[in-house]
Amino acid sequence: MQTPPCPMALARALDLTAPGFIITVYGDVVVPRGEVLWMGSLIEICARVGFGENQVRTAVSRLVASGRLAGDRQGRRSFYRLADAARAEFGRATALLYAAAPQPQGWLLLALDEVSDDLRRAHHLAPVGGACWLAPDRGALPPGARVVMRVRGDQDVPGIAAFWDLEAVAARYDRMIACLGPVGAGDVAPGDALTLRLLLVHAYRAAVLRDPFLPPALLPADWSGTRARALFRDLYLRLTPPAEAEIALLQDAEGPLARQTVESMNRINMLR
Repeated sequence: MQTPPCPMALARALDLTAPGFIITVYGDVVVPRGEVLWMGSLIEICARVGFGENQVRTAVSRLVASGRLAGDRQGRRSFYRLADAARAEFGRATALLYAAAPQPQGWLLLALDEVSDDLRRAHHLAPVGGACWLAPDRGALPPGARVVMRVRGDQDVPGIAAFWDLEAVAARYDRMIACLGPVGAGDVAPGDALTLRLLLVHAYRAAVLRDPFLPPALLPADWSGTRARALFRDLYLRLTPPAEAEIALLQDAEGPLARQTVESMNRINMLR
């Protein structure tokens, strides 16, 4: 049977950064288990993908300064949780990672004075020109948006898919499949299961946050997002049992993290 690539090699292939990986650790492992992680456990996880202690501490300091992590100290030990902004961002990603994206009810042409990268990804905005943006209509409007036009129904508006950079999204899906596809074909060492699951979530999240999830009729033939979704589902379910044994070795302020929680099982059930 094929030997899966080692986690450090995968991390290099995915151009992993310490701050981005840390957010993935919290979103996938820590948030469903009380939201708090001891710095020592975080350093241990990050070492498995090649980040040293100084890199982790520097990344955590920057994440705290940018309002994405919040810290607490108990004696000589430091504990961190996701700050509200980062929790909301991963909350949006969670819905896309574990559950199918809802189909749009139609299309929105919106006027927006300011559009941040986070806002653009959260509402799948595509630039039209000036202050106008196109978005699939899934019920929620971006803060401060003014509706210029709303088209109801799921009809194919000629040329509408061209407003999104689907090639860039497909490239992210393709890289995920190329890097993580071999993991599904080999035996995974129990100690690598959690690290590989985190890399899987990290790579898939980078793509789904940029995917507008257009109706299938508007997508290119052989859309790689379909294959990426199948790989994510199958590999996440396969890696989770051994990964949970590793999770139980990590610590928060009260002791070891729970192997399973109601929230972690809800994610699994959404994938089944």
